[in-house]
Amino acid sequence: MLGRIPGSRGRLFADTTPLRTPDFRRLWLAGIVTVVGANLTIFAVPVQLYALTQNSAYVGLSGVFALVPLIVFGLWGGAWADAMDRRVLLIIASVGLAAASVLLWVQALLNVNNVWVVLCLLSVQQAFYAINSPTRAAAIPRMLPGDQLAAANSLNMTVMQFGAIVGPLLAGVMLRWVDLSTLYLIDAIFCFAPIWATFRLAPMPPSGGVQNSSGWGFRAVLDGFRHLSGNQVVLMSFVVDLVAMVFGMPRALFPQMAHESFGGPVEGGLTMALLAAAMSVGAVAGGVFSGWLPRIRRQGVAVVASIVVWGVAMVGFGLAGGFARGSAGVFLWIALGCLAIGGAADMVSAAFRSTILQQATSDDLRGRLQGVFTVVVAGGPRLADAAHGATAAVVGTTAAAAGGGALVVVGMAGVALLAPAFLRYRTPDDTKP
Repeated sequence: MLGRIPGSRGRLFADTTPLRTPDFRRLWLAGIVTVVGANLTIFAVPVQLYALTQNSAYVGLSGVFALVPLIVFGLWGGAWADAMDRRVLLIIASVGLAAASVLLWVQALLNVNNVWVVLCLLSVQQAFYAINSPTRAAAIPRMLPGDQLAAANSLNMTVMQFGAIVGPLLAGVMLRWVDLSTLYLIDAIFCFAPIWATFRLAPMPPSGGVQNSSGWGFRAVLDGFRHLSGNQVVLMSFVVDLVAMVFGMPRALFPQMAHESFGGPVEGGLTMALLAAAMSVGAVAGGVFSGWLPRIRRQGVAVVASIVVWGVAMVGFGLAGGFARGSAGVFLWIALGCLAIGGAADMVSAAFRSTILQQATSDDLRGRLQGVFTVVVAGGPRLADAAHGATAAVVGTTAAAAGGGALVVVGMAGVALLAPAFLRYRTPDDTKP
């Protein structure tokens, strides 16, 4: 049995207690429009790249231009979040994101038609995102008591997944009447919401003597990794996510399976759109019905259990594609159901892993470890794309998807045997920030 916090009331729907705190509420409300705008750009960039080049290789190259700044500035941004006022750094990052979106709008409006300009602006935008993400996550424990962190992370994950559904659908509809430059412009306008929210935050100066000891550079990043290597619980929270994503994320197989397994058109169409949205639909549903999350004390067990559910769901997805044999029918709905279940399980895992990181790390190191968290979350699915694509070319999509899910389950069994401290982890009795 998973432990429960004594005296907690039974809940079905999401716990909105963190929204009673003004600073968190402002950030969360600003995030609703921000993630929709960001997903408009996420949709627009590959569309523009393909329109300019008629070559999918350039679309794939955008992943490299996005991943490199995510890694570099995710790590350094986390160090900066520990060395300076987090409110100030959030303002800088928010302004940078807005500026990058404005420049993307300008190049599309003026018909610059240069693929390298688009790729470089994408890199700039991702660099500021990589600074913003760990800083924001490290700031939340300064706003809320510890017993509200799981609920707060669930609320944040729900908003992110909501944007992943609404943004692409809205972009697809809008492009019937407007051009790509309008999508970039809307994102730029929406970026001003977090700027307003961060200006309203209370100051968050660095705790301890970080600015005098670790500094701002490579040494500060190394200090974060040294702490990570000595904290098995936090380290394993990263490892289990890498196992889940690298082995279990089958999104690179969606185009081929949509066409070959479920009979969709080769250029994508509705079947592809349904596969792409199914995980986010499940994650949003999981967030809406997440009222039970704050009651769980054995969070290590909860993470492993949710990732096992994720792995089993991916096995089901792969097998459904294998049995479909080129016809949508009932097997498409089984596949979509498996993806939705996996999305809900991933939301639970992400909420608990974020909470573990925030609670098991001292405030003077939270920024750096949140930076590592950003790199892991961003890099794992991209490694999965390469692994699943190469595997499917050899053994087929069914074996690649189902086999990857099975490896996730095996990996979690290995975690249970090799890292018992992670399974034993419980929320601290002291719930103060």
